[in-house]
Amino acid sequence: RAAIEALAALLKSKSNSRRAVSRGYLGGLLKLYQDWHQNDVSNNYIYIRRGLLLCLKHITNIQLGRETFLGSRGMEILFASVQDCLSCKNLDPIINAVTQILRKCYPKESLPVTTVRSSYFFPLPGNVKAEPPCEGSEDKWLKGDYESDGEEEAENDLDNEDVESKEEDYDLETDVNNLRSRPVLDRPEEELGQYAAMCPELSHNFQELESESEEEKSLEDRTEGLPFTPSHFIPSATSVKHPNCRWRNQTVTEMGPDPGEKDFKDSLQSWTKKEKRRWDQTDEKRDIVEAARNADCCDWENPARSHVLALRPLPKDAAWDKKMFYRECQASVNPNPEERLESSDIVTNLLEKHQGDIPFHSPHFYMARAKCVKSIPDYKDLAFPDFWGHQPPPYSKPVLERKNGVQRDRVLDDVRRLIQPDDVIGRTVFDLDEPSCSSPGALGCLTFFSKFESGNLRKAIQVREFEYDLIMNADVNSNQHHQWFYFEVRDMKLAVPYRFNIINCEKFNSQFNYGMQPVLYSVKEALQGRPRWLRAGHDICYYKNHYRSSAAAGGGMRGKFYYTLTFSIKFPHKDDVCYLAYHYPYTYSAMMSHLDTLEQNRNPKKVYWRQQTLCQTLGGNQCPLLTVTSVPESKTRDDLEQFCNRPYVFLMARVHPGETNASWVMKGTLEFLVSSDPIADLLRKCFIFKIVPMLNPDGVINGNHRCSLSGDDLNRQWLTPSSQLHPTIYHAKGLLYYLRSIGRAPLVFCDYHGHSQKKNVFLYGCSIKETLWQAGCMVDTAVITEDVGYRTLPKILDKVAPAFVMNSCSFLVEKSRQSTARVVVWKEIGVLRSYTMESTYCSCSHGLYKVSKSYK
Repeated sequence: RAAIEALAALLKSKSNSRRAVSRGYLGGLLKLYQDWHQNDVSNNYIYIRRGLLLCLKHITNIQLGRETFLGSRGMEILFASVQDCLSCKNLDPIINAVTQILRKCYPKESLPVTTVRSSYFFPLPGNVKAEPPCEGSEDKWLKGDYESDGEEEAENDLDNEDVESKEEDYDLETDVNNLRSRPVLDRPEEELGQYAAMCPELSHNFQELESESEEEKSLEDRTEGLPFTPSHFIPSATSVKHPNCRWRNQTVTEMGPDPGEKDFKDSLQSWTKKEKRRWDQTDEKRDIVEAARNADCCDWENPARSHVLALRPLPKDAAWDKKMFYRECQASVNPNPEERLESSDIVTNLLEKHQGDIPFHSPHFYMARAKCVKSIPDYKDLAFPDFWGHQPPPYSKPVLERKNGVQRDRVLDDVRRLIQPDDVIGRTVFDLDEPSCSSPGALGCLTFFSKFESGNLRKAIQVREFEYDLIMNADVNSNQHHQWFYFEVRDMKLAVPYRFNIINCEKFNSQFNYGMQPVLYSVKEALQGRPRWLRAGHDICYYKNHYRSSAAAGGGMRGKFYYTLTFSIKFPHKDDVCYLAYHYPYTYSAMMSHLDTLEQNRNPKKVYWRQQTLCQTLGGNQCPLLTVTSVPESKTRDDLEQFCNRPYVFLMARVHPGETNASWVMKGTLEFLVSSDPIADLLRKCFIFKIVPMLNPDGVINGNHRCSLSGDDLNRQWLTPSSQLHPTIYHAKGLLYYLRSIGRAPLVFCDYHGHSQKKNVFLYGCSIKETLWQAGCMVDTAVITEDVGYRTLPKILDKVAPAFVMNSCSFLVEKSRQSTARVVVWKEIGVLRSYTMESTYCSCSHGLYKVSKSYK
């Protein structure tokens, strides 16, 4: 034992390891280990066996050692030996050492795709070039790019605003002048005047506060229950040349306000009369209802595109179909489940069966809004969960308790696939790049689909009968940011555990290792009165795999590592249609239809609500801007003055499309702000809320995880946003500049995000002193003064919000975050209380929502 431990210590040196390999010692060590393993039946010499494995581990830290290990059949020898150890818990040190060596020596491969670039390509305006996806294999680089030492790399996720708060001191900004600086405007000052139109509340004369006639009141009572869609719609086709992008050499500003919106240059008096005229005819309002149902709101689009959206085919169990849908319309409807359902009696029947018990959701509004969406793949299908809606789960569910050894078992399964490939099918059943090469609907095979709003699945490969490798699509015009997934699966068997391996994740850790589960939606369950997204799956783990991306493709010096998210699911019904997602989906159409419903249901006598368009996105979709406050109690000078002098609160969400939890938090924020709750009423009376509920509509629509259509992380563009490439950031910042220029800079700015690695809800803020203290700098408090008011809101939330944790908050300003919204608004706009609010994807670790299981 002592001799082997001494040898292991010597082999830590790479030069000694090379010498050992060149002299043929590696094969001898393998034979020696095999001999000890076979003869140590009573497991009395575990430390000697582990010492031999430690020698092999050090030798395989060099590439020559790994190549020799593979040539000596080391994978087969260690894999066979570890099978005898799995049943004995005392042999965990042996199993863990073997697993580490097998993972390290597994031959590196490129992903089974023609290119790691996104399947979707968007031509950018101006002189900016976006490289279209290129064909060809990447195998040629695999050997050269990975002349590595084999040690576990120290991996960072520095492109995230929401990384673990283990901030390196060198990243902290220590230049006081830099922290204090207020840079000049990033645009001509005369451009700011256009944003006055986005603050109509500052000059509103509130003529509607005058007493209404009895006839008007009676009319309002009669029409109160009728749904209607607001008059703010996406710009007319004259604003857009290309179906997927704006005019190449025009900015949103140059194009002017959207033709479908109210003309901001109209007098406020004329605007008020138009608003009042909406109630003048009951028939007119009914026409709007009909427009919502028939999706005539999209008459600005090409008519050929405005009627192509179809609901995805329903489950194909014929007897069940007839029972649920066809009793009333068998003569007029062909009960073929594969038939497209758009404008059919089936959709009509579905809408009649919808119970309308899902708060703030209307399938009519959703269909109308979904038909107005512009996407790169020109979606023609509507995902059932988004159309139908969903209810919250009927009970709270603790996080999944992870089984001991599940990751080790999954790694060994991967090794078995390499050395025992006889049962590997390797059949492509879904391919976004080459649909003709896939084999959907094969006997005993699941059917996949993802070409719908926010969907993301690039390729599905059947590995074994009930196991599939899945590959996500990169963000548009990008080769990275694989994390978000949302896809449909059908033709499953009952009570059979299907294993899914998502093999091109990028983050180095995930909440899936700490109890998080994917979410599942069953169409059969929904149509039986239980429309719910539920946490599902078992044997879940997240680990580094053997797939690699080249340095050129991965955007790094030594290429990129990929990680596998693996989980198994038993579907609730045979031949169901189910949807699986990373987190509860929230589409752009869901947001727009939600705003329609909120506008309909608010009390116009108490809630001041204005929905405008901040700008048009790169892809031709509208980015809504909301103003919410309280209508003044009267037209007296004091009440109107109090109304105009209310401080602003600026809220934004969903700059990162994959962070759907940010949209759910924003949804709750909006519903609360327009509610009759006394606290909401008080907030409206005290503040004017400017809200951008979805800052990256194009990314959300096209299934991105982090970027916009330009391939840029929009939360890294706030320093110098481009009006052409980053219009939502450019105009959001312009509006903030305008508010500052009139002396109305927001009291609070908050950007809603989701956190993939931490639990609870918390804030990131900005502080000069805390940053300097953390960096170890001497702080002269007589010279550097700072208002500590930035801590007030987090402290209040820590007291009143059960999910909020003050200890997780950070107020440090890092160099790598200089171009984020939080830091730029703090430095350039001068907002002391400028925050990023992070919400967990998975559970709380304390307080009212603390889960029953503890994960460390």
